[in-house]
Amino acid sequence: MFKPEKTIQQDRSVAIWLLVCCGLVFCMVVLGGVTRLTGSGLSMTDWRPLMGWLPPFTNAEWQRVFDLYQQSPEFLKINYHMDVSAFKGIFWLEYLHRLLGRIIGIAFLVPFLFFSIKGYIKTSELPKYLLMFILGGLQGVLGWYMVKSGLIDNPYVSQYRLSAHLSAAFIIYAYMFWVAMSLLFPAKGTQRHPWYAKSLFVTALTSITIVSGGFVAGLKAGKIYNTFPLMGDSFIPPGTMALKPYWRNFFENMTTVQFDHRILAIFTFIVIVGFWIKSRKADLPARSKPAINALLHTAILQVALGISTLLMAVPIFLGSSHQAVAMILFTISLYILHSLRRV
Repeated sequence: MFKPEKTIQQDRSVAIWLLVCCGLVFCMVVLGGVTRLTGSGLSMTDWRPLMGWLPPFTNAEWQRVFDLYQQSPEFLKINYHMDVSAFKGIFWLEYLHRLLGRIIGIAFLVPFLFFSIKGYIKTSELPKYLLMFILGGLQGVLGWYMVKSGLIDNPYVSQYRLSAHLSAAFIIYAYMFWVAMSLLFPAKGTQRHPWYAKSLFVTALTSITIVSGGFVAGLKAGKIYNTFPLMGDSFIPPGTMALKPYWRNFFENMTTVQFDHRILAIFTFIVIVGFWIKSRKADLPARSKPAINALLHTAILQVALGISTLLMAVPIFLGSSHQAVAMILFTISLYILHSLRRV
């Protein structure tokens, strides 16, 4: 369908704004990983979404915040030796993580109001963007719900809530990215490409593998069986079905959770390699093939990072890089899927 040049420029402006928001969410996910890996996530024991913009400035304010932290299970059971000076080291990362969340909210809301008033966003499209904003707000609530789980008795957050928080970030990111791509690359036809289903499978499998990685992170399951390809002395380690009922093992058993993530990651990589091989002779849209090449190269990097992270018992740099590249891999798979949606 023909669009006037003015409309094309307006759509491009909205798309760029959404992609900037995607970039901020990407940074948020990576910073969240660093916060988790450094043990900083439970340093702020209260949640003030509207009034918590400013960090402590005076010694009295720092002491007040530290007094709150001293009542937490993490301090009482793990960091009981910590003083105010050491506390500041873990406080700043969590503070920056929460601050970035607020910045994302403003970076979304202000341009959204501007584009709405100026007519860049059609009235019929407004619910789509309002949903994005609501999901972002709910993600903040979910983040606090996750942190709260580590402030009661156990000084570790629930792996269920952590995985939900991570999954929600990816859903919001995917929603904004998809809308941005639709503005930049309007549909040319009404029929899905025959390869759409294959691409959807790759995207779904990548997503499931990422969610399983969230459970690995939540349980700190990467700290055990730091060998590859075997787990200890065997391919399937003992104790994988130790918990009852058996379904709990897939979410609560460190051994099983790591084993599942390994299998999913290997299977996803094999599927991506097969997807790439078959694409060489397939009749695909012009922008699909370079993206499939990028998908393969990113998958190779991700596998290398995953194995290295495991062998080195999850150092901060490798662990956060592994999470970042997972999001890049997810982005490329989404891009390919979008290129095949209606051609």
